[in-house]
Amino acid sequence: MGINTLHLLPVRTGTAAENMALDFFLLQRYPGRTAPRFRHYEWRNPAFTFGFSQKIEFVRTNLPAGEGFDLCRRPTGGGIVDHRNDWTYTLVLPRGHPLYDERATRSYHAVHECLAEALRVFGQPADVKLADEPVERIDPSPLIMGVCFHRAELYDVVNAVTGAKIAGAAQKRNKHGLLFQGSIEKASVGPVDWEDFSARFTASLGRALGNESQETPWPELSEDEVSGLTEQYSSPEWVACR
Repeated sequence: MGINTLHLLPVRTGTAAENMALDFFLLQRYPGRTAPRFRHYEWRNPAFTFGFSQKIEFVRTNLPAGEGFDLCRRPTGGGIVDHRNDWTYTLVLPRGHPLYDERATRSYHAVHECLAEALRVFGQPADVKLADEPVERIDPSPLIMGVCFHRAELYDVVNAVTGAKIAGAAQKRNKHGLLFQGSIEKASVGPVDWEDFSARFTASLGRALGNESQETPWPELSEDEVSGLTEQYSSPEWVACR
């Protein structure tokens, strides 16, 4: 397995804090740090995450009332994301990868083209929103800035017929690499074999990134580090830090 292989890690199920901690761990502590790495994951409990710079007061006023769910601040930007019916994934590109040095819009576009291509295999009218191809939004509900799936931004994946946002993402870039956290709203698409979709999406990603795709076992993790990071992401100080 060469250093340019896209590592496809096994699916894990976790709380919101565990999932955010593992994503950040894959950016900061992945052995060798030379290979791109990808994971799709599940949620142990109903969950919402929100962008690193968002104010907790705004977030709380835009969450459903009377429901129990996990709530966690992401290490990446973006808006509030409802994970109760989504397909969530993370891609990490190491420092030195060509997309690491590109503008954020370049990586959004590249990843979302692969995602839309995989959805179209299942007959879904998925397309990437381009600046010169505005999509009319026909959803009558009011737009709320800062809530991820209420508004499609440049290079998000949209339903080409209805204008509904299908997929969005947020990024964090530091000296270790680029962390890309993405979500697909399942209610915005029709029937999809998600296991087949995952295989097609990651194969397309591998080609776009100039890498082979290879299923890869999880590396040996420092349980103390992971536990400490999970505690940080679950702490009231982290959730309410802005």
